[in-house]
Amino acid sequence: MAPIIKFRSPTFKPAGEIRAPEPSDAANDGTTNLSAQAASSLRQRPLKQSNPSEPQQRSATQDVYLGSYSRRSTPRGSGDIRAAPSPRESTSHLQLEPLLDGINSDLETYGVEESRDGFFDASFYRPPQINHDELTHKALMTLREGYQKSHPLSLRGFLPQQLRELRTFLRQVTTSRAGIKLMKTFLGFFITYVICLIPASRDWLGRYNYIMVISAIINHPGRPIGPQLDGAFMTILGAVAGLGWGSLALYVSISTSTAQLGYGGVLAVFLVLFTAVIGWLRCVLIRFYQAILSAGFAIFYTCLANTSQDVGWVKVFDYGIPWALGQAFCLVVSVLVFPEAGSRAISFAFHDALEAVKLGLYLPREDSQLMKRKLASQFINISQAVRDFTIDCAISRFSPDDMREARNMIQSVIRAILSIRPDTQLFHVEEENQLLSGTINDWPQEGCHSKTKHIMKYICSTLRNPVRELIDAMLESVRQADLTVMEIGGLNSSNESPKLSQAVSRLRAAMDTFDAADSIIVADPNLPSTYVKSTDVKDLFLFVHPVRQTADRVDAFAWKVLQMQENSTGWHVRIPSHPFTKALMRVNAQVRHDRGGLTAAFYFRGKRQLDKTIADLQSVAYVPAARQDPVSNNQPVDGEYQQEKEAVSGKRATFRYRLWEVLHRLQGFESRFAFKVCLVTTLISIPAWLPQSRDWWNNNESWWAVVTVWVMMHPRVGGTFQDLATRTFCAALGALWGGLAYAAGGGGNPYVMAVFAAMYMLPMLYRFTQSTHPRSGVIGCLSFTVVSLSAYTSHGQPSIITIAWTRGLAFIVGVISALIVNWILWPFIARHELRKSLSSMLLHSAILYRGVIAKYIYYTPGSEPGPEDIARSEMLEGRLREGFVRMRQLMELTRHEMRLRAPFNPLPYSALISACESFFEHLVQVRQSALYFQPTMLASDPELVSSLTAPRRDAVAAILLNLYILACALRADRPIPRYLPSAAAARRKLLDRMEIVEAEMATRMEGKSHEEWKRRRWADVYAYAYSGALTDIVENLGELRKFTREVVGEVEWESDVLGGPDEGGGDDEGHVSQGERQ
Repeated sequence: MAPIIKFRSPTFKPAGEIRAPEPSDAANDGTTNLSAQAASSLRQRPLKQSNPSEPQQRSATQDVYLGSYSRRSTPRGSGDIRAAPSPRESTSHLQLEPLLDGINSDLETYGVEESRDGFFDASFYRPPQINHDELTHKALMTLREGYQKSHPLSLRGFLPQQLRELRTFLRQVTTSRAGIKLMKTFLGFFITYVICLIPASRDWLGRYNYIMVISAIINHPGRPIGPQLDGAFMTILGAVAGLGWGSLALYVSISTSTAQLGYGGVLAVFLVLFTAVIGWLRCVLIRFYQAILSAGFAIFYTCLANTSQDVGWVKVFDYGIPWALGQAFCLVVSVLVFPEAGSRAISFAFHDALEAVKLGLYLPREDSQLMKRKLASQFINISQAVRDFTIDCAISRFSPDDMREARNMIQSVIRAILSIRPDTQLFHVEEENQLLSGTINDWPQEGCHSKTKHIMKYICSTLRNPVRELIDAMLESVRQADLTVMEIGGLNSSNESPKLSQAVSRLRAAMDTFDAADSIIVADPNLPSTYVKSTDVKDLFLFVHPVRQTADRVDAFAWKVLQMQENSTGWHVRIPSHPFTKALMRVNAQVRHDRGGLTAAFYFRGKRQLDKTIADLQSVAYVPAARQDPVSNNQPVDGEYQQEKEAVSGKRATFRYRLWEVLHRLQGFESRFAFKVCLVTTLISIPAWLPQSRDWWNNNESWWAVVTVWVMMHPRVGGTFQDLATRTFCAALGALWGGLAYAAGGGGNPYVMAVFAAMYMLPMLYRFTQSTHPRSGVIGCLSFTVVSLSAYTSHGQPSIITIAWTRGLAFIVGVISALIVNWILWPFIARHELRKSLSSMLLHSAILYRGVIAKYIYYTPGSEPGPEDIARSEMLEGRLREGFVRMRQLMELTRHEMRLRAPFNPLPYSALISACESFFEHLVQVRQSALYFQPTMLASDPELVSSLTAPRRDAVAAILLNLYILACALRADRPIPRYLPSAAAARRKLLDRMEIVEAEMATRMEGKSHEEWKRRRWADVYAYAYSGALTDIVENLGELRKFTREVVGEVEWESDVLGGPDEGGGDDEGHVSQGERQ
């Protein structure tokens, strides 16, 4: 009877629902039971035995399948005597023991070895039973601090949250630079608003005089001078483009009598074409966002405001002149009122990064995951700050080239700190004075363990003070470099003047002192040649050596800052220097904030860059070395990386292929967004062109509903129910307050309206320009401005109530229409995107693992990794670090999404991100260790090397297959298989084989000189780190499997429940179909 496949649902429970698991009753679970004979045959699966003397009984947990075998060149029976295993293998075995708990995988092969060329035979074991309470507790430790706060959709926490935000607003505007920024923004608005309240200027500007105020809001002056100039140019350029195309549409609509009869259709065609183009460009050319947004305002005004068959060309000037004047006033405010030249943002970015570096250099300390995340975050922020500095004009003493080099150096410092094992025994081992006076041979012979203890104390007493001084000198150098950078930027508010040159001298003296102490240990003839074999000694050196490497990087960075200080002779105008093609896809920090959807935009941009980098890596094919000589000389070079033939053939693409590329590009999110914008704006605009609705459309200025759709729609993020409620409330509040402002003064008193504007717009402008909810802020600003000034211009006719509710309703309709269409057509669902991003990250980790193994470990002679390979790997690792940061930010968006089925449980996703990040960090450690230790150092004998080929292949292939299966399960949202290849068993098999090889090498090294043993010290230390990191990777793989199971479920066989709890049938969640999973 064939086993029936069933699906196991995720059993991960939120923190509030944790309870002790109850033993399940397999007889009462509602499944069909097999007969006893069938159960026995399913539970006992011994290997086919060819030797009648071999034992026939095997344990039920030993369900393992192995492939074909052949006689091994160096057979080993069960009675063979091995050499003592090295500490590296012993420690790795101890790490693997919990993963192989209850599994007897050491099957005697009697000298027979699997030898299938190019393939591997995986070992499959029953996975251990999972303690869900322990798993939940482990996942809770990975959650960000934001999840400890009350839920954003909680009604109970709504009012306290508003009070907290109010206190934050008051504190920031009164104690920080945020107050100056808000003042500048408000001045730009208030000056233009007051001008519109002056009757003479109001009449001169025309009916739509409030366009000047709208212009001052969109490109507000709360920016540095460079971005302000750029924004003024962009918004005017967009206004000219929109007015030009709209004027053409108006001209064509009245060019003939026939066209004049169908003027609405002509305007609709022109509007749809232009909207589709600017909607697509809004997604593609992010650099022109302000121009495209302004073009949308202009085209909707031209084609939808005051529509009729009689066109007055003064309509164009009624929009263009106020818009240009608004930009001029904002530019004047930006230049004259607390001008910001452009160095402030990058100076504080370096300051924050150096503060994180100082925290990372407080050694020793606990190995905190929070500290690693902080360093990774600053690693990303410093890159973003340098890019922002180079894409805009600035008046600064910083040179863009210097800032790029300084960024690279500070990132190298962060990478070095992340490689340090911060918890060390160096400062905790007690000193023994008598050890310092005698020689090591005079120490009492109390056994191997006691002698190792004495060696540890001797090394610690020698290195403790030099390392302490080295750490203190690095901290002082970083602090002085921070002061110097702030002084160059003109922001050093402390009375202390930087003394960086003295700090650098101290650091270099500390480095020399450390090198001298290290040389004493290396040159000490009394130390035994095997002292570095101790695990404690290796852990000690794995702390000391990365600290010394970090000192080199800190010294290089400090020296670069000194050069920057010498070259910063005066203030210079820095023109944009970012590469043009890359600059088209980036905007400055304030524009990124104002357009909204910052978290999703960062995530998708980082994902696109990472996918491109991985695609470039995958386009390089590795041609392995042949076992036999090539037949002809025309064969490609073996054992090297070669570009795939399709990439270098130079063959011109066919027409149909280019057509396919165009059509495939049109299926992207850019075309989808353009379609959604065209659909909504066209449907809402229909009343503007119909005779029966044209009058109320023009009188009530309902075209602002279309403008609201254009402002509210985002290419990536649709918005949540909370966004809908907040934006609708802000639109209604702005219309209501605008009506009250006009009515409070007895019918349009300009002084009263100015006071009401100040009271309302100060918090609303802060919400738009500095809070995390910019789009609700901008809609509140627009609704108040339109309602109050349109009522003032029309003298409250027909009535202030009519003006307020009609304009307010237009804004509300636009908000609701934009969000509903985004919810229905290609919606953005954060939890689904999070699951897919985890799948992509697992695939990227697999590709990175494959590349590290091939390029840094098992490479052929002559193909050693060079500086370019290291730089490429560091760039890819930097992109992956950013990917983990963006995924955690994406996970926070899931808290704002309403879910009818049940509240979204972030625990397994958070734990899965942490497990994947831990896998990545250990892989980085493998790459860094491989630079100092290569497996080829262990065996120069080709026969010994070839004996490791099969175990190495199995260990690598098992990890890759696991990662690919888990990634595909997450991508397709399908359960993972019950049985996966055991990477732990493959790893232990490789370690067993390496014991034999190293024992052979140790025998050959017995006659070598003492100096040759000394030269192997760092190789032995990094071999230990390398092996431990690979074993940690296997452990992380088990964590990845557990948490992936909690996300997507697991395929369960009916035969599994027959073995009881120990064989995987003891879970209490029951068996449900795939459709019932979370």
